Amino acid sequence: MKPIYLDHAASTPVHPEVAEVMMKVMTEQFGNASSVHTFGRSAKKTVNGARDVIAASLGCFSDEWVFTGGGTESDNLALFGAAHSRKGGHIITTAIEHHAVLHACRELEKEGYSLTYLPVDGTGRVVLEYLEAALREDTFLISVMLANNEVGTVQPIEEIGRLARERGILFHVDAVQALGSVPITLSALPVDYMSFSAHKINGPQGIGGLYVRRGAPLHPRMHGGLQEKGRRAGTENLAGAAGFAKAVELAVKGQTGRHEESLLLRDRLLRGLDQGIGRDAYHINGNPEYGLPHITNISFPGVRTDVLLMNLDMEGIAASSGSACTSGSLEISHVLKAMKLRDEYLNSAIRFSTGLGNTTEEMELVSRKIETIVNRLRIKD
Repeated sequence: MKPIYLDHAASTPVHPEVAEVMMKVMTEQFGNASSVHTFGRSAKKTVNGARDVIAASLGCFSDEWVFTGGGTESDNLALFGAAHSRKGGHIITTAIEHHAVLHACRELEKEGYSLTYLPVDGTGRVVLEYLEAALREDTFLISVMLANNEVGTVQPIEEIGRLARERGILFHVDAVQALGSVPITLSALPVDYMSFSAHKINGPQGIGGLYVRRGAPLHPRMHGGLQEKGRRAGTENLAGAAGFAKAVELAVKGQTGRHEESLLLRDRLLRGLDQGIGRDAYHINGNPEYGLPHITNISFPGVRTDVLLMNLDMEGIAASSGSACTSGSLEISHVLKAMKLRDEYLNSAIRFSTGLGNTTEEMELVSRKIETIVNRLRIKD
């Protein structure tokens, strides 16, 4: 059986058109974009051209885009960049953020900043009343992800942003998982910083980006050069930037079709489970109304997560227990814990995330394999 990849929320295969663009750059360009000779000017043109394409696709000014080494760096640059532009103060984030945000916030706590980690409801969605109640006189930054990478829940970003604007509070959004699935027009959003990553949208690994609204403070984290207008030192990744730009362009243009296809794939998986093990034999984690169509987090009570993942892998099916950064451990997802799910759901959750290359036939096969595995393991227990 051909292996089936259902872990696109962790990383995606590079789109052929992206690979073609990158190969052209890698074989034809090698100049440093900071050099003033012909080779350097050619490299600079490639970087700025990629920046222009991304800015046009996401609705912002070109000078508001900063290339980074990935989503984690983008999150860190936004949080530390905003915090270090002042001394002390209060930051609000949520208990379900990616570890790139949570761990950065822990470090800021060590530096003396005050942090509030907001709880979420049982579907993983922020409750606006809790956020408003957490605001203080010294609150200067709010960081909330646009869509959760483990359960797919989409947050009320516009409402949070308006509240932040009214109070003069900076607002950072981790949109790494949402790009290509949720419409994003940066100029129309009440957001000061927004983080992105190429490898979540069929682009290359190792490159990301950060939107920084004009006028928003940003103290650099890396020093050594004036690249990215002094906001992120280091020789630019020419092929990565070009590939990222192409991936963004394809993701934005194909968003509607991909949304419909993701819903179809999800429907085939769930229909197959309904017919095979019955609707009462599994539980869907996340928000049924506000969610990403390509991420489906399912608990199978009575079957341990690690055991089910291992059995799926032996069948050639790649799925996940949640965040790729913790997939090598047996720890229960901090996201599911924050949602206060029952133990039987916490201990049996699997994330299936679809994308480029997946078919309805694959989803039907996966549902049948799950039926066989779950029935066998439950009988054994």
